[in-house]
Amino acid sequence: MKSPIEQILKGRHLYLASASPRRRQLMSNLGCEVKLIEPREVDESFPAYLPVEDAPLYISRKKAEAYGDVITADMIVVTADTVVIADNNLLGKPHSVDEAVKMLETLSGKRHKVITGVTLTTTDKIHSFKTVTEVDFDTLTPDEIAYYINEFKPFDKAGAYGIQEWIGYVGIKGISGDYYNVMGLPVHDLYKNLCLL
Repeated sequence: MKSPIEQILKGRHLYLASASPRRRQLMSNLGCEVKLIEPREVDESFPAYLPVEDAPLYISRKKAEAYGDVITADMIVVTADTVVIADNNLLGKPHSVDEAVKMLETLSGKRHKVITGVTLTTTDKIHSFKTVTEVDFDTLTPDEIAYYINEFKPFDKAGAYGIQEWIGYVGIKGISGDYYNVMGLPVHDLYKNLCLL
């Protein structure tokens, strides 16, 4: 019996253009084979006039444009970008221990937003959407922050944390919205938007 996602795809194949192991895991749990495309280098800057909350959507579309030369009729290419926004400041991936510490200090004891922009591309359509989740952090001690960074090295994660890791267990009081979005891919919204293609 075909899974619901296979029925939605109608013989097409999902291709994920991402190096994120979390996105790969989440997509593979949809119930269909997910093929991988080697991520291409893309300038992830965005115009200064663009509201910071629209940045991940803009960047996911830029990523999608990088694959225009390889898409065939049986492909749906998925590109995504996730950011953390605290006090209207965009927190990307930290490049050093000091940056990671500063990010977690910024998030400590506050509510922030995690926004993922996703673009689905076929030979004749580009469809984008974004998902917003609000996350409440408890106050983190310097020792908790140092332990987490030392043990989990969250340098590939927006905002310097992974909700599915130790810091999520001890530091997150609650969320409003899609848990999987905070991991890096809003699977529910992805499923619903695939129905539109």
